Amino acid sequence: MANLVLIVDDDPVQRRLVDAALKRAGHETLAAENGEAALAALSGAAGRMVGAMVLDLVMPGLDGMGVLAGMAERGLTPPVIVQTSKGGIDTVVQAMRAGAFDFVVKPVSPERIQQAVAAALKIGAREAAPAAKSAAKDARFSDIVTRSPAMERVLRLARKAAESNIPVLIEGESGVGKELLARAIQAGGGRKGKAFVTVNCGAIPDNLVESILFGHEKGSFTGATEKHVGKFVEANGGTLFLDEIGDLPLDVQVKLLRAVQEGEVDPVGSRQTQKVDIRIISATHRDLATGVGDGRFREDLFYRLNVFPIAIPSLRERREDIPDLARLFVKRIAREEGRADISGLTAGALSLLGAHDWPGNIRELENAVFRAVVLADGGELTEAEFPQIAARVGGPDFVRVAAARAEASPPMPATVEYRPAESPAVDPRRRTGGLDALDAAGNVRPLAVVEEEMIRFAISHYGGQMSEVARRLGIGRSTLYRKMKDYGIEPAEERGAP
Repeated sequence: MANLVLIVDDDPVQRRLVDAALKRAGHETLAAENGEAALAALSGAAGRMVGAMVLDLVMPGLDGMGVLAGMAERGLTPPVIVQTSKGGIDTVVQAMRAGAFDFVVKPVSPERIQQAVAAALKIGAREAAPAAKSAAKDARFSDIVTRSPAMERVLRLARKAAESNIPVLIEGESGVGKELLARAIQAGGGRKGKAFVTVNCGAIPDNLVESILFGHEKGSFTGATEKHVGKFVEANGGTLFLDEIGDLPLDVQVKLLRAVQEGEVDPVGSRQTQKVDIRIISATHRDLATGVGDGRFREDLFYRLNVFPIAIPSLRERREDIPDLARLFVKRIAREEGRADISGLTAGALSLLGAHDWPGNIRELENAVFRAVVLADGGELTEAEFPQIAARVGGPDFVRVAAARAEASPPMPATVEYRPAESPAVDPRRRTGGLDALDAAGNVRPLAVVEEEMIRFAISHYGGQMSEVARRLGIGRSTLYRKMKDYGIEPAEERGAP
């Protein structure tokens, strides 16, 4: 997962303040002083490592909105947190429509910007790669690659759903292709060629959900200097895809229920309702039935959306699809990256990919293939191009090949491994177990930062034997894996006893 944060602001003081706050939270940063420099950075070699961006909206030359437009044109998709002055809510709404993930109001507190960036990085890790988004744009059922009986049952259900306007709820883990299936349902039905509007309900700030979904009138709230059409109206005549529907606030769920039930919306500040003719397809990685029981999701809305449920199996439940998917990604990514010399994957590479559990599902597989294409020296992708997968899967041959590749040409790390500081000038009283207890200013470092480094150190020290790592740290293995996930630490090779 890319953890580099790009800070874009023409004010050097603001850049330094945000930079300091993020570095204190353990993030790596990159700065750009204007919009042109930001797009250049994103399009360059470091752009692949940018996991989130903090973007000032008001800058001379290419402003924040121009940067968002440029990113859309180039297919650049790191989550963007926009910065605005007080009273700029209307501009914020435009930025959210243009793809921004979150916003902060200047002057922003260190805690708020740290929270926003942490959330952006978490969402960014789940977002589909640009190539996947492009491929999904005009998806049809014939574009969905599968040999799995379980997935074939999903496609049979989806084709049935496409024949009517019945509300569909697509369930499945992140990265299994829920939006791809939703687009195929539209393309296979009577609304083919009509608008397909996607709303990521989990990526919209709570105070903007209503405005973005239903629109608002000019002057309806402070900063609303123009009228804006909501997503429901944008989708009129076509399909509205509500992704991560389980993340909607309860108060918005009430208004969504009325819109779905009555086929009309009430823009914020408007005295008139507006009729809409749309097909609703929802998606979630959560168990909505459990959410109903916990009071986090309205029961009446659940039954309105859950009319035709379709559950997509995880990739580990359809391993027979991995070779075909991998070949498809190699072919497309090699073409997009100008690597026509890459023709496919070796049998060893396919065996390695088939042995991995793919917790990130198809999205993780695509990203692994993308990285392998960048690393590749020859005409076929081998085990050596998948060192991280090899370390996670284990096996002497896989690890040997990955290690040989690392010695010849160290691969781009997905995570930065811990290395104890080797400066003789460091006061030994400032160090605890090989970790710095104090920062450069002499203050005690945050516990979360020290904990993350200790986990990384333990994994390295005990050679990836996770049972031993957990035992020595005094925590359970499930707790260890949860903390690794929270800190973005890639699973290491597991050689310990279960």
